[in-house]
Amino acid sequence: QVQLVESGGGLVQPGGSLRLSCAASGFSLAYYAIGWFRQAPGKEREGVSCIASSEGSTYYADSVKGRFTISRDNTNNTIYLQMNSLKPEDTAVYYCYLRRGYDLWGQGTQVTVSS
Repeated sequence: QVQLVESGGGLVQPGGSLRLSCAASGFSLAYYAIGWFRQAPGKEREGVSCIASSEGSTYYADSVKGRFTISRDNTNNTIYLQMNSLKPEDTAVYYCYLRRGYDLWGQGTQVTVSS
C-alpha cells in the first residue's frame, strides 16, 4: 500500500524540541522531493520545509529558519523534521507531502506548544 505515515508529534513546552518522522511504504522516497506542511486551527495549510531528492538541497519558511532542520534517510525510507526552540505559534497539524503523478499526503501528526 502506497502511503506516508507521520509520527513524533506531541505536547511540548515553549523552547522545547520534537522530531517528526515521515515513513513511506509501498515505494521508495529516494526519487522524490519531500515537503513538510502544517495547518493551524482556522488557518490555511502552509509550507514549512522541503528537501530535494538528489543533492539534498533544502528550503525553509522564514518562520522556522534556524530552528527546524529537514533530513532524509533513504535507507530507512524516512524523512525527518527536527524542530528546536519551539514556539506556541508552531502549534499545528504537521503533514508530509510529495507528488508522484498525484498528490500524496500523510494523515498528519499534532504538535502542540504550550506551557
